[in-house]
Amino acid sequence: MLVMALLVALFVVIVIIARMVAGDGETELSEAQRAAIAEQIKPVGEVHVGSAPAAAPAAAQAAADPAQVYQQSCFACHGTGAAGAPKVGDKAAWADRIARGREALYKSAISGKGAMPPKGGNASLSDDTVKAVVDFMVSKSR
Repeated sequence: MLVMALLVALFVVIVIIARMVAGDGETELSEAQRAAIAEQIKPVGEVHVGSAPAAAPAAAQAAADPAQVYQQSCFACHGTGAAGAPKVGDKAAWADRIARGREALYKSAISGKGAMPPKGGNASLSDDTVKAVVDFMVSKSR
C-alpha cells in the first residue's frame, strides 16, 4: 500500500511539473513572430483564371522569331537528328517531306507524327507560330 501511495504521489508531482513547463497553451505572439510565421507558410505560387492573362502570351507569340522558337523547341531533335527527325539543312531528308506540300508539314508539326509530339512538345505555341517555324525549317532545307 505504501508503494502504491508513493507511485500516486510521484505521478501527481510529474503532472504538476509538466503543466508548469508546458503552460496553458495560449502563448501570445508578437507581430514580428506572426509575420515570420506567415512568411514561412505562404504559398509558393498563385493560379489566375480568366481571359486577361491568356491574351498576353498570344500577343508575345505573334512577335516570336521563328529562328528563336526553332532553337528553343525544335533544335533538340531537328538539329541533331534525334529519334529519326530530319536535320534542318539535310536536303535529302527533307525532299520527300517538302514534296508532300506545306499543308502536310503543317499538319504533322501541329498534330505530331511518330516520335514528335504535337507542336514539338511546346503546347503553348499557336498554330501560326508553328507554321512560321515549319516555313523557316523548310527554307533552310531546300
